[in-house]
Amino acid sequence: MFIVSEMLKSARKEAKLTQEQLAEKAGTKKSYISKLENGKGNIQLSTLIRIFEQGLNRRIGLTFL
Repeated sequence: MFIVSEMLKSARKEAKLTQEQLAEKAGTKKSYISKLENGKGNIQLSTLIRIFEQGLNRRIGLTFL
């Protein structure tokens, strides 16, 4: 979860969005974005994809090792 939280925080800052702006674009709440960025929340894959694709206009890829 730490890696996901750091990736989310970095992508949000790169997009020059506040947590509130990202939450609005992704259809979630600021408090949820904050929890995710602090590694304190669980996230469904579908929600993660929605945050990156709708909120940050970025694609997400997964690799299984």
